[in-house]
Amino acid sequence: MMIAVASGKGGTGKTTVAVSLALALADRQKIQYLDCDVEEPNGHILLKPRLQKKTPVTVPVPRLDQAKCTFCGRCAQICAYHALAVLPASVLIFPEMCHNCGGCWYFCPEKALTPAPREIGQIEEGGVGGIEFVHGRLNVGVAISPPLIRAVKERRRKDVPAIVDAPPGTSCPVIEAVSGVDFCLLVTEPTPFGLHDLELAAEMTKELGIPGGVVVNRSAGHDQEVEKFCRDKNLPLLLKIPLDREVAAAYSRGWPPLTVRPRWKEDFLTLWEKCREVARP
Repeated sequence: MMIAVASGKGGTGKTTVAVSLALALADRQKIQYLDCDVEEPNGHILLKPRLQKKTPVTVPVPRLDQAKCTFCGRCAQICAYHALAVLPASVLIFPEMCHNCGGCWYFCPEKALTPAPREIGQIEEGGVGGIEFVHGRLNVGVAISPPLIRAVKERRRKDVPAIVDAPPGTSCPVIEAVSGVDFCLLVTEPTPFGLHDLELAAEMTKELGIPGGVVVNRSAGHDQEVEKFCRDKNLPLLLKIPLDREVAAAYSRGWPPLTVRPRWKEDFLTLWEKCREVARP
């Protein structure tokens, strides 16, 4: 089974929940942790894996053979992202704007454009305890993260459960991260902002046809609005994590909640079983 841990906004505790779930399960079985928050991965800060392998990830971008080009402008016409500009005697290529669709070299009548690799980031792999750890790191200045997220998910092993730490929000990177999972755990906080973005995240999972459930983080016992939303949308409210100063202090030092609240382990094991009950078969 593969579970994604997502949130409509940053700062709700998505990675905290994903890491706690992984640590609780790792005492019982092997598990994969796939950190797909490639723009700012931070699961490694809490899990502290030993990273042993680093692999560059590339995407194809157009390369021009000036001798073949007739400067007809066809490539620029079909590029929806304006990654090429054709001048009377030259072609300007902006690889940082390219979405790697291949249309420019496919439709070039002179075959003056060919694909060339451009590195967008790296995948780092390692492990700690019973956790097999994989995360992506997007290069500075690269604006397109879905290809790197796909590369992280391609490391998925079918013989062990996997936890996907998704990026925050509901945009293309998140959709890429949660697509194909069996269940999506939505982490929220009991604030108006948290509820607003939970609504967006819940709508996203509905559109994708992925069953989901909610975890309320930093709960102070006043979660009526979140509870009402879950009832109205028929979303199971699976766990409430109490607001805890010691947990916050440990997190600020780079230590996961289970280091100071080991009794929470059973809560996260129960959470995993609840996810399995409603996950896609």
